[in-house]
Amino acid sequence: MGARKPSTVRDLRRGNRAELLSAIYFDGPVSRHELIRATGLSSASVSNVTSELIESGAVVEAGAVDSEGGRPRILLRANPARGCVVGVSVGPRRLLAGAFDLTLRERSRVTVPLAPGDQRPDEVVRRLLDAVAEVLADAAIDPAAVLGLGVGVSGVVEHGPDPLVSDQTMGWSRLPLERLLRAGTDLPLFIDNGAKNMGRAEMWFGAGRGAQQAVIALVSSGVGAAIVTNGVIYQGASSSAGEWGHMKVEVGGRRCRCGARGCLEAYVGAEAVVERYHQLAGIRPEPTLDEQALLRQIVAEAGATGAPNSEVARRVLDETAVYLGVGVANLINLVNPERIIVGGWAGLLLGDVLLPQLREAARENALRTPFGHTTIDLALLGADAAIVGAATLPVAEFLRTGGVAREVSGQAPPPRRAVPAGDGPVSPRTPYPV
Repeated sequence: MGARKPSTVRDLRRGNRAELLSAIYFDGPVSRHELIRATGLSSASVSNVTSELIESGAVVEAGAVDSEGGRPRILLRANPARGCVVGVSVGPRRLLAGAFDLTLRERSRVTVPLAPGDQRPDEVVRRLLDAVAEVLADAAIDPAAVLGLGVGVSGVVEHGPDPLVSDQTMGWSRLPLERLLRAGTDLPLFIDNGAKNMGRAEMWFGAGRGAQQAVIALVSSGVGAAIVTNGVIYQGASSSAGEWGHMKVEVGGRRCRCGARGCLEAYVGAEAVVERYHQLAGIRPEPTLDEQALLRQIVAEAGATGAPNSEVARRVLDETAVYLGVGVANLINLVNPERIIVGGWAGLLLGDVLLPQLREAARENALRTPFGHTTIDLALLGADAAIVGAATLPVAEFLRTGGVAREVSGQAPPPRRAVPAGDGPVSPRTPYPV
């Protein structure tokens, strides 16, 4: 089947506007001459559309560069003051919220701990909306200037008119999270899986930039992945693709938080690593420490020769590296990516000491040919990239619509998927990852 063509001149113009705005957003400062070469659009189209984008405030001029024998070329870039976005990451242990300008420069952030009894939907919604109000107030941002609120969750998100979230670790089953949030805010809402959000952020600004085939692996309390094919995050039939943490690595093995046995998450998730250490060491965890502090303690003990439990800590981390390597090898064999990027706060903490072992375990367990075409590296955006990823959701919609802010409608944005040219801003000419 051929690519679907724009049905009207208006559709064509809208597609050109989205394509040019995306090019300016990701590659700016950039001249109109460079935009013509990058997009293949005519000089007249580029001139007209960029003038519209400047008039709308989505784009601003950013100086000039000399040209060969002609007038200086004006440079264009996205206007960070065009609007703000908010990103929220919801996990079993904590809620992170951040306010950003349009170019995703952070303006403010807040961390809200979640105790075991705080995962009730009404309580999470209340705390989430309070956190959003707090970051907007801290940054002195008028809610009217907010282009959207992006939310990342650790479970499966079924996209549709009424998005549903299922997360067994939170005790949620097909929870209508957007509907619950809509009752307390007028901001345009966007919800997706946290690993996919982190993957989008790394593809835009981090270790995935420029790749077309990649897997961004999130290792934190839970474990997940964003699978990128042809520059687009793969969603699957029900938007649940990427549940890497529930890939089986040992038949009849340790019980996972999902209820099954032998899942990768039951061996490499932060909670599981801490639990294995305490079981082998025969000690109780300090009740005042959270899992981040406990995992840092284990890593420190493993590197401290002669410490009381240093051998146990090293054994647990060595085993964790092998399990991570096996999980990565499975991704290499199944997906054949050019890059695998390990992120998440636990992935970065463990990766700092285990990356060579992880690579070796992956090499031993992956097929030789695909392994030889894959690089394995750590994410670049830091431990809290999840809130940046959540903030990319409203920005992606802003780019997709060519800089037209979305109306509040309660309708979830369509999941990103591989689409033929003319069905969105991403075309074969310019594979911008939106």
